[in-house]
Amino acid sequence: MQRLILVAGVLVLSACATVAPQSERVAKIDPLEGFNRGVFEFNQKLDEYAIKPVAEAYRFVLPEPVRKGITNFFQNILDIYNAGHNLLQGKPMDAVSDIGRFVVNSTLGILGIFDVATDMGLEKHPEDFGQTFAVWGVPQGPYLVLPFFGPSTVRDGVGFGFDIYTDFVLNSDRLNSDEKIGITGLRIINLRANLLDAEQLVDAAAFDRYSFIRDSYLQRRRNQVFDGNPPPLKEED
Repeated sequence: MQRLILVAGVLVLSACATVAPQSERVAKIDPLEGFNRGVFEFNQKLDEYAIKPVAEAYRFVLPEPVRKGITNFFQNILDIYNAGHNLLQGKPMDAVSDIGRFVVNSTLGILGIFDVATDMGLEKHPEDFGQTFAVWGVPQGPYLVLPFFGPSTVRDGVGFGFDIYTDFVLNSDRLNSDEKIGITGLRIINLRANLLDAEQLVDAAAFDRYSFIRDSYLQRRRNQVFDGNPPPLKEED
């Protein structure tokens, strides 16, 4: 789920990204390009023939306020995870803000369906294991495209495994296997439906869709690791 949330950001930011042929740079950041492009094409076909049509039908049937409420509900639960990661990264004030968001939205926002906390000035601080590992000094490693889940790096891929291991749905003792599959499917389709408009920006701007998404993803992840204020890139970065 976290990885899908990251793909969403890639698509949103990709309209502003530019891609230039940089063979030396690409060889450094994407030494697995041949493998990655193969997985990328597989993911594209899977999305084209399975996920996207369901997302389009979902969007057609459910009005925007209902979809927004579903998105808010899942995002509200993630605030607890955000708080934990902020503590692990040594940012207690951000953790307090995330806990405050969860409490406010779970009560006044009716189980998180309405995002009351944002209107009250409680800022959201999205974090995951990949970002936490980065703060701890774990190297990023090469760019890596994950089957089904899309853009990543070696560090983020390992972090994604930990994200799954701690996922609130997949590890719930109160849900049976069918309920876990249903809720997880809803999360995926709801998120994919939210990306339908942003996807058009990629299609319009990207000459090479693979390179466009790769560079946008890496730029965004660097921005996330440094909380929106990354230092200037060095020659060796």
